[in-house]
Amino acid sequence: MLTGEPVGERHPNAGTPPHLVVFTGSGISVESGIKTFRASDGLWEEHPVEQVATPEGFRADPERVLAFYNQRRAQIRRAQPNAAHKALATLEQDGFNVSIITQNIDDLHERAGSRYVLHLHGEILKARSSVDASLRYPVAGDMTLGDLCDKGSQLRPDVVWFGESVPLFEQACELASQADFFLVVGTSLAVMPAASLLSYIGVDAPCALIDPDADALTPPGVLAINTTAGEGVPALVERWRRQRSLALD
Repeated sequence: MLTGEPVGERHPNAGTPPHLVVFTGSGISVESGIKTFRASDGLWEEHPVEQVATPEGFRADPERVLAFYNQRRAQIRRAQPNAAHKALATLEQDGFNVSIITQNIDDLHERAGSRYVLHLHGEILKARSSVDASLRYPVAGDMTLGDLCDKGSQLRPDVVWFGESVPLFEQACELASQADFFLVVGTSLAVMPAASLLSYIGVDAPCALIDPDADALTPPGVLAINTTAGEGVPALVERWRRQRSLALD
C-alpha cells in the first residue's frame, strides 16, 4: 500500500511541479544486502520459486512458505537503508515532491525517511487473510501455522506472488501520469505489468534509468545512467538540490 497517505488519494503536492516519481526494484535493495530472486535459474535463496512464491506453493506446504518468509523478514530487519534510499528521503525533506513506487517488499525506503511509498508487490512486514485480502495485520515476529485472521483463516504474507494480480497497479499508473520527472532505479523494466508504467508518463516528462547495465536495459526515449543505485542516486539528488529543479542540463 502507499504508506503516508490514504490509498487512492493523490500525493498532496502532485499538481505542483516539480513532482519526482521514482520506480525502484531489487537493484536498490541488493546494495543493503538483501538477496533477490534469480530469474536465470528460477531460484530464490536456493528455493524453487514455485514452491515459496506462488498460491499453489502455499496451498501445498504453507509451513515451508511461512518459514521462508520468516527468514526473509529477519534478513530485512537486519538490513539498513543505503545511500540511495537516504538520498531520496533527503530530497523530499529538502522540499521536493517525491513519490516512490517500489517493487520491493522491504521497508528500507520508509526507514530512510521517505513518506510516500507505494508497495506494488506488497509488504513483508504485514500479513493478510488467506481468504479476505482486505484483512491486514502488522507482523511483529515469526508467522506460524495457526495464526488466524478475524474470519478464522490462516494468515499469509501480505505480498503479491507469481500468478497473482497486482491490486495497486492502477494507483501506480496514476502516480506515473503525475510525474514531472520519472526516475527508474534498479529494475530491468522487463516484468509486466510494471514494465508498462512508462506508457503512462506524460510526453513532456523526462525519464532516466539508473542501473549498472542501463545501456542494455533502457528503452528508446529513456536516459541511461550506467552506475549503481548507491552511486547514481546520491549524485543526481545532489545535482537537483543545488539547482533547486529536476533539470538534467
